[in-house]
Amino acid sequence: MMNHNITRLICAAASLSICIVEQVIAEDKSAAAPVKTLILPGESFLVDGRPAFILWPPEEKRQKPQPWIMYAPTLPPYPDSHEKWMHERFVAAGVAVAGIDVAEAYGSPAGQKHFTALYHELTENRGFAAKPCLLGRSRGGLWVSSWAIHNVDKVAGIAGIYPVFDLRTYPGLNRAAPAYGLKPDELAAQLDEHNPIARINVLAKAKVPVFIIHGDADNVVPLKENSATLFEHYEQANAGDAVELVVVEGQGHNFWPGFFHCQELVDFAIRRAKAAD
Repeated sequence: MMNHNITRLICAAASLSICIVEQVIAEDKSAAAPVKTLILPGESFLVDGRPAFILWPPEEKRQKPQPWIMYAPTLPPYPDSHEKWMHERFVAAGVAVAGIDVAEAYGSPAGQKHFTALYHELTENRGFAAKPCLLGRSRGGLWVSSWAIHNVDKVAGIAGIYPVFDLRTYPGLNRAAPAYGLKPDELAAQLDEHNPIARINVLAKAKVPVFIIHGDADNVVPLKENSATLFEHYEQANAGDAVELVVVEGQGHNFWPGFFHCQELVDFAIRRAKAAD
């Protein structure tokens, strides 16, 4: 009987040791795994419990304060390989690129809160400049414009690649409403408060510089209701000299290289980021 008990104790101890070793290995693998896979050398980490990243310029080109671009949408696939060319030019010019994954927030207050957390982390703890240039691709336009409207004093400029500014065109109120904690009819009733295009005058009156490239055949994010309407608001506010809209004939919501190899957009974003360093 005693031998059986000793055998059981030995087996139990061995099993416990195996479990502890497996747990340690799992924790080591978890610790080694990057928070986010990046297309260029950089750093990924958590901010406000959300995955965030920085694409760093070469060491010899970094500055204090560090000029930077706040990018959206930072979902797991983005920034992607289509954008690599322009991000290479940003960092080569000494401008960092950073973003935070707010999931499908569609410019909601919850998403803006995470953007603000990233902003504070970078400007207060990492020596980044007080005014980044914002860059929104597609639905990222909702995120950067909504944050800019509430933080005009923290924005050096806004660049966009076929960006969304009107929730009604994309993703539509039915899909956007849950991100706002509202029902579709409730969001519809509060569009003047939440829809960026309804409050673009805030940016226009402050003459926040804007550069956008958008195709005239875009059926996903229609030019007229989004970028063209923003342009009109700027002109009506006598701020037409602060906005440039490049309309590409025959192009839709696609991976046409001209959207992502736009030297004018790259030059604008670098210039605005460095203007606020």
